[in-house]
Amino acid sequence: MPLPKDLDPYANPRAFYGAELRRLREAVGLSQNGLGERAFCSGTYIGLFEAAERRPQEEISRALDGLLGSGEHLQRLCRLARTSKVAGYFADAAELQQRAVSIAEYSSMVVPGLLQTESYARALTRAAHPYASDNVIDNHVRTRMERGLLLDSPTPPVLWVIVHEAALRVPVGGATVIAEQLDHLHSQAVARPRVVVQVLPYSAGATPLLHSAVTLMHFSDAPPAAYTEAAYSGQLVEDSGLVEQISSAYDLARASALSPEASLSLIKSAAKGHASDAHLS
Repeated sequence: MPLPKDLDPYANPRAFYGAELRRLREAVGLSQNGLGERAFCSGTYIGLFEAAERRPQEEISRALDGLLGSGEHLQRLCRLARTSKVAGYFADAAELQQRAVSIAEYSSMVVPGLLQTESYARALTRAAHPYASDNVIDNHVRTRMERGLLLDSPTPPVLWVIVHEAALRVPVGGATVIAEQLDHLHSQAVARPRVVVQVLPYSAGATPLLHSAVTLMHFSDAPPAAYTEAAYSGQLVEDSGLVEQISSAYDLARASALSPEASLSLIKSAAKGHASDAHLS
């Protein structure tokens, strides 16, 4: 994929990285495929960097500097291009979500970020950062809410979400906050035809993803990718074999989950239960 002629290399650090990579590649007489072969990746992958459609990676930037004889030039540009408002370990996945035609998420304990309410996101963020200032918490929550705008884009991805029943029961933020969150989860699945929600019930027992948080992303112009997350850390997975293994595990979880209709009924029932608790407190 060549660098688009109307891409301004000075528009942002990522565009400058792409322009410099292309300049260096052409200076040594290599095609995108030729450089990709030497860097043990595809020519398409090199093209995505040059077109500023993918955030550059530190490891491959180091390899490219070695292949192109550019010292640490691309590595320094990479550090500039990787600045992000979201946590560093999630930044690549957050960007890929913007390009995905479909997103499949599984969460064992919480409602996934794209479907969170502000109050629920704030409660989760405060729990994860108990000593942070209010300003820091506000910035985290604002960023998470901005991510949710993806569903309002002209061509939103198909979003398929599986949440474990435990996510419906844990009163994150208290009874009022979780009731509001579950009502929102229900309404999003009802109002948005491209959003599907399933609940994996306690009765399903052990499944391959039981203790996981997983996101699978499919694209129209690139191989699928996955993202796995734990507390304060996450990993983007692009190895085709591992992505396929995660995808198979997700399919098993989907088969064990309640139907979308039964899931919505359980979500509504749980929301009413929490609302009742809030009324009594």
